[in-house]
Amino acid sequence: MDINVTIFEDNDSLREGLFQLINGSIGYKCVGAYPDCDHIIRRIENHFPDVVLMDIELPGISGIEAVKILKEKYPVLKILMQTIFEEDNNIFNSICAGASGYILKNTPPARILESIREIYEGGSPMTPSIANKVLQMVQSRSPVFDSKSFQLTDREKEVLTCLVKGMSYKLIADACFISVDTVRGHIKNIYEKLQVHSKSEAVAKAIRGKIV
Repeated sequence: MDINVTIFEDNDSLREGLFQLINGSIGYKCVGAYPDCDHIIRRIENHFPDVVLMDIELPGISGIEAVKILKEKYPVLKILMQTIFEEDNNIFNSICAGASGYILKNTPPARILESIREIYEGGSPMTPSIANKVLQMVQSRSPVFDSKSFQLTDREKEVLTCLVKGMSYKLIADACFISVDTVRGHIKNIYEKLQVHSKSEAVAKAIRGKIV
């Protein structure tokens, strides 16, 4: 079964390149490619995708604003952000808006496809440099609430740290020497304690509250 992808990218050559990459790869299908986010809900509903590949810097409605619009209407929709620069505010705002992953535009084609599949399977792909940026943001920001009130166990904090790093469930399981099912159980508990419903919300709360 193909992973259906919709692209929002204002650069014509990049948009066409992504379109060709996705449609030319087994197991992937591009169901829409647009230069802006005008009429975004209608465009999404025309051919509902499994994953949205979203540029941050778009004319009119920005990529970050578009994420907010989409996540409000479709909370389970998976959105992978693409950008040229590792700009802290854009990273933070994208995660807070509900993006599930964040990669650079110079990411190799094979890794773009891997990231699309990873996000489709429940992961939170990030390039290593962006994952480091996210960790730096967690360390540098002052907490906006008392993180102790969530009463996360040491293991739950370890798993949450892995989520902040953008690791998939399998990578978390390998790093913590536990099963994938156990990882899912810990993440379910984390969601309940943080009062969130997705990985992106959990990561955003971890950053804002300096929980990990």
